[in-house]
Parts: sequence; C-alpha cells; structure tokens
Amino acid sequence: MPWHISITCRVASARIKNATSTKMDTHKPSIHWRIQNRLRRFCLSRAGTTTMGRIAAWLACSHLPPYHATAYLADLRPEGFIAPGAHVPHPDLRLGKNVYLGSRTMVYTTQKGGPVFLGDKVHIYGNTFIETGLNGSVRIGAHTHIQPGCHIHAHIRRIHIGEKVEIAPGCALYCYDHGIEPGAPVMLQALASAGDIVIGDGAWLGRNVTVLQNVTIGEGAVIAAGAVVTRDVPPNAIAGGIPARLIKYRGT
Repeated sequence: MPWHISITCRVASARIKNATSTKMDTHKPSIHWRIQNRLRRFCLSRAGTTTMGRIAAWLACSHLPPYHATAYLADLRPEGFIAPGAHVPHPDLRLGKNVYLGSRTMVYTTQKGGPVFLGDKVHIYGNTFIETGLNGSVRIGAHTHIQPGCHIHAHIRRIHIGEKVEIAPGCALYCYDHGIEPGAPVMLQALASAGDIVIGDGAWLGRNVTVLQNVTIGEGAVIAAGAVVTRDVPPNAIAGGIPARLIKYRGT
C-alpha cells in the first residue's frame, strides 16, 4: 500500500475511534447526576414515618416531578417508599416489598377496623383514602395500581382486590351501607353490609367507577368509566352503565 494511502487510512480510523468514544461518553451519567443519585439513595435509606424519616423522604424525592415520577423510588429498597405528604396512622398496616404510597394518600381506621394489607409492588398514586372500621379489612394484591382520587372504605366486611388490577382515578369501593329507616337522620343509623367486595386478578376499573357491597368482579373483567356495579360481573366480561350490565366478553 502506498505510504500516503496508509496514512490516510490511519487518520480516518483514528477519527472514527474518537467519534465513537465521544458518542459513548455522551451516554455516561454526568458527575452532577451521579452525586445527586447517591444523595437520593442516602436519604431514601433513612426515609420512614417518623419526623426525621419524613424529612429524609422529602429530600429523596426533591427535584423530581410528582405523580408517577417518584414511584421508582419504591423499587430501590424492599421497604418501599412512602411519600412525605402521605398520612398512614393505621395501627395494622401491613406492607409487602417495594410498595409505593404517593403524596396525600391516607390509610386509617375508625371504630375498631381490621387490617390493611398491601402486596408486593402495589402502587397507590396519591389523593386516595383507604379506611377500615367495625372489623372490616382491605387486602390489595401484588402489582396492583390505584390511580389518584380513589376511596376504598371497608366496614363490617372485607374488600379484596386481586393482583395486577388497574384502578383508574376517582373510583369508589364501599362494602357497607347506612340504615335508611324513617324517623331518624341517616347519619345516626347503624351501618349494615350485605357482603364483601372481591375484584379478581387482572381486572380493570375505568374512571369514576363505583362498586357497592356484595359484588364480585371476575378475573380480567373490564368496567367502563362511570359505571355503578351493584351485582356480580363474570370473568373477562366488559360491563358498563348505571347499574352496570354485561356488554360483551373480551375477545368476542
């Protein structure tokens, strides 16, 4: 090979190598990002429900956008992540691994309520109320996601939500009712329940769905937005309306 062609090939090869190296370097995290990530992990390791734990949680999620952007923090340690704005005074709250409770989530009990169990990697994205009373209990299976603004109230009986269930914003689940006898204000009458609420694995509740007492929603069922479910829905069914009625089955 002539000497001038050999030199040209070497120069071209060197330029390609430098360009490739520079391109790869652009994908490396910056020093600022790495320092910030280490500080975030340090704060996260000290996050909890105590005053200092709340401060550590606030520092861990600082400079992160709200809503889903902070959910990944729960994956960084088995204890999960409870956002600093969450309020969880329930005395019998049982958490699986990597659970995420978003800001302004409230888990509490009134009138001797039963336990609340959240399975592994349950995500509750904020502004959600979970309440137990009169021995009622709540159980939410692994990998279930509950979007903001939902109300889950279990009095007397239980609410059981399966695994990998998707619950859209604004849904409400009530497994009890007030007495409505004449002659006394409704708020002063005793509560009663006709049965549990059970939602099967892989179901999907659209926005603003209401599920009332003594209802079972089968595995893989889909409930259309705004529906009021007052009776059982079969597995893999699609239901909607007030009251909710069977529309068709998935895949048909």
